[in-house]
Amino acid sequence: MERVEMEILALSHSITQSHSYAVVLGEKEGNRRLPIVIGGFEAQAIAIAIENIEPTRPLTHDLMKNMLDIFQINLLEVVIVKLTNGVFYAQLVCERDGQRYEIDSRTSDAIALAARFKCPIFTFENILAEAGINLSEEELKREEVETTEEEGEEPESVTTEEGITSKSVEELNELLREALDKEDYERAAKIRDELNKRSAN
Repeated sequence: MERVEMEILALSHSITQSHSYAVVLGEKEGNRRLPIVIGGFEAQAIAIAIENIEPTRPLTHDLMKNMLDIFQINLLEVVIVKLTNGVFYAQLVCERDGQRYEIDSRTSDAIALAARFKCPIFTFENILAEAGINLSEEELKREEVETTEEEGEEPESVTTEEGITSKSVEELNELLREALDKEDYERAAKIRDELNKRSAN
């Protein structure tokens, strides 16, 4: 079966299931998107990795990566191997001392680890044909515009939530530590973005 390389494009609230999220994978060399419904904890784990946020204490997927690193097991790639009754199945392809191992994994966990190891994510053509969404050129352009606008906009809570923009760098660093201690990673990301914006000026 033909393999297709994917990349993490976005995280969003799931339209089909309440209290759930969707991670959207995009075809690296094409227009198709593969939305996968995941839980809130897994969405947080993926968001932390792609936003490069370092929690004060390791979360489950950070612990897994630390253990693999210590025992010199390298995660080579993640492969979404099948889709059965709407459920995606994945494998972790690992290597240690020249020996390859394939480990069964929930797809959300596999993606969270792939984000930490910066390793490629693959699926198969038949899975994309069944569950993928093929975007038109117009939809792709609109997606690019929306992404650019989101990146360019200042998050609303940065300007309104407790006056973050009026805080000094020292105060922001203290707020960042407090947010990480409380595991409020969404707020931590916004504070970090404000700090990054100031350091770029």
